[in-house]
Order: sequence, then structure tokens, then C-alpha cells
Amino acid sequence: MGRPGEREALRAVRAEDAPPLGLVAAQLAFADQPHLTTIAVAFAGPIRDPVRNKWVVQFGMIACVLVIPLAAICGPLRGIPLFWMPVDMSFGVIGIVPLILAYRHIRVLEASSEPA
Repeated sequence: MGRPGEREALRAVRAEDAPPLGLVAAQLAFADQPHLTTIAVAFAGPIRDPVRNKWVVQFGMIACVLVIPLAAICGPLRGIPLFWMPVDMSFGVIGIVPLILAYRHIRVLEASSEPA
């Protein structure tokens, strides 16, 4: 039933003295396929008609900005270690980069499609 030492490793993950590893496992479980797929489907609109659906990109940028205060406020409430919070905040910082680039391209498309 498993490799030697597997049970001890599982006990260590579940132990009270190893919360950061437990948090990583929980974050990986919640950031798995269903959530990412749902978010990705929302961005199908801007791919098909970017000018009409630019609000989706704007919404994504707002969500990325809100990740930072959310991690700063809820991190200590959930007992996330201080050194782990910048990692959580980096998802918002990194995620906004492609959205800003996409928004710039949408604005160029919007300007070129307007009648002169």
C-alpha cells in the first residue's frame, strides 16, 4: 500500500506543525481545473469580438488589482505566514500584465474601427 514512508509523509502534511505545506496543498486543490476553466470561458468573448467585450478585460484588471488587498487582509485572518503573502499578491501583479497588453490592443482596434 504505497511506498515506504508515504504514510509518515502524509501525516506530516496533515500535522499541526506544518501549516505552510498544508496551505500550498489547499491552494493547489482550489486553483485546479474547474475554477480556471470557468475563468477562461469568460475570456472567450474578447477573443471573438474584442471591442464589444472589452469590459471582460477591464473586469479582469480590476480583479487583479483587488488580489493585493484581499491577500493583505485575509492572509493574516487565515493564518497564512507573512512570507507567503507576497507570493499570493504576485498572482495579481503577474496576471495584470497580459490584460494591460490586451487592453492596449483593444483600444487600438477601437480607434481604427471608429468612423473618421
